[in-house]
Formats: sequence, C-alpha cells, structure tokens
Amino acid sequence: MATTPGAFIAGGIAACGAVTVTHPFETVKIRLQLQGELQSKKDAPRLYRGVLHGVSVIFKNEGPQGLFRGIGCAYIYQMILNGCRLGFYEPLRTRVTSIIFKDPNMQSLGVNIFAGATSGILGAAAGSPFFLIKTRLQSYSPFLPVGTQHGYKNAIDGMKKIWYSEGIVGLYRGVGPAMIRTGFGSSVQLPTYFFAKRRLVKHLGIKEGPGLHLASSACSGFVVCCVMHPPDTVMSRMYNQTGNLYSGLFDCLFKTIRTEGVLAIYKGFFAHLARILPHTILTLSLAEQTNKLVRRLENRVLPAKAAEKL
Repeated sequence: MATTPGAFIAGGIAACGAVTVTHPFETVKIRLQLQGELQSKKDAPRLYRGVLHGVSVIFKNEGPQGLFRGIGCAYIYQMILNGCRLGFYEPLRTRVTSIIFKDPNMQSLGVNIFAGATSGILGAAAGSPFFLIKTRLQSYSPFLPVGTQHGYKNAIDGMKKIWYSEGIVGLYRGVGPAMIRTGFGSSVQLPTYFFAKRRLVKHLGIKEGPGLHLASSACSGFVVCCVMHPPDTVMSRMYNQTGNLYSGLFDCLFKTIRTEGVLAIYKGFFAHLARILPHTILTLSLAEQTNKLVRRLENRVLPAKAAEKL
C-alpha cells in the first residue's frame, strides 16, 4: 500500500482517467434529473428520453463539447474527492480497527463502512464548489434547456459570478446533500469492492489480476448507484437552483416527490448506472495499478523509515 500522500495522488489520477470516459453519461444524467423539475408528469416535457437518446441529441445539437461541458471542473473534483476517498480510507480503517480490536489487520464491516463514508464526506465537502460549477455547466444548453440556465463562459467565469453575487455561501450551496450522497456511496464502494474481491477469490478461485479487479468493481458500482442516486438527484437540483427554490435538502426531496411522484428521485438512474459502472470499474482497477506505480516510485525516492511515517 502506498503512503497516505501517495494513495491520495494514485486515487486522484485513477479517477481522472475514469471520468474522461464517463463524463458524457454524467451530462445526460444531470439533464434527465432536471427535466420536468417540479412539474407533474403529464405536464413535464421529455426533451431527453433516455441515456442513448440523450447522448445522441446532445451530440447532434451541441457536438462533443456539449457532452464534455465542465470536464475541467470534473478533473479537479475527482482529484479532490477520490484522492481523499482512496487516500484516507486505509489509514482511517487501520486506526479505528486498532483502537477497537487492537489488531490493524482485523476486517470489520462496520469499521469499513465508517472509514469509507468518512473519507468520502471529507472529499465531497472539499470539492463541493467544483461540483457545483460542473453541474451548472453541464445543465446549460442553448438548444434544449432543462432546469435553470446559468450560461457561464467557463468554470472561472462561474466561480467569479457566484463569488461576487453570493460569496462563499453561494459556492457551498448544496454541500449538505453532496456530503450525504458521497457518504452513502463511499460507505459501500470500497467495502463492497473488497467484500466482492474476497468472495470471488474464495468461492470462484479467481486469481489476483485485472479480471478480479473488473468483476469486483462491477459489483461495487451497481450497489453504489442504487444507494446514492436519490441524494444525487436532490444534490443536482440544489446545485442548479437560483435563489431559494429549495430551502434545504428535505424541502427539495419533499417538493420533488409531491409534484413529480416518488419515482422522480430516480430520474436518470440508468444514465447514472451507465456512468457509475465504468467509472467505478476504471477508478478501482486503475487505482490498483497507480498505487503499485506510486509505491515503486516512493521506494526509490523515499528512505524506508520516512515512507513508513507518512
């Protein structure tokens, strides 16, 4: 295992590689979540009718740049989020396990969930302003607009406008549901990944390697999507709102269910699944490799005792 700074770097690099592939599905997911916002089902327009239709419509009207809106912010956010999530998970798990069980190698599902959730919440809080800008850039469309349209020239322009009009509070709008969303996802992502990995090795005899990483990541990605999609929908709407359309996450949740029905919180689920499955597979599979590369580099550059302290 790489040192904490090394794992942070390795996790961030792995996540950036994954987001390059999956970002278009994130764009479609956000537009599906905002489509028909606070409108009854019979009155809501269906400009985007699903994952593939959304990708084709955006590509046709806006080109590749439409699908990749906000990719710069996505890279920064992924570096922060997954750097924290993959960098802090093992140190947190080891420390808490040592305190409770007096054995850092002991595997406890409860401790694993706690470590995963805590590391994810830290990353979500730190990266929230970048996710906010990313969401607003992705929701914007000059051809088929859904939700509030912000029309920022780029990420820097968006940051400036929010800072000058709303200050730091504006940049951290929606951080509550973002932390809950990521806490839910993180609490199951790594524990599910390692649980699936151990079971696949034990019951199916799959050897360590890319095949095992791929299968374990797929199991983890599906569970993550099921758990985190409702707070993800709330987060997207709170990030994209102007003014005080929603006073808080519960107000957003209740208004959405009351006007659009309970299934509205799962709008864009298949687009989310199309993004989260390859994203989780690529992130965790790449993280295995980047951790090894970073560990090798650390062994060459850092003295053994210094590396142990980090």
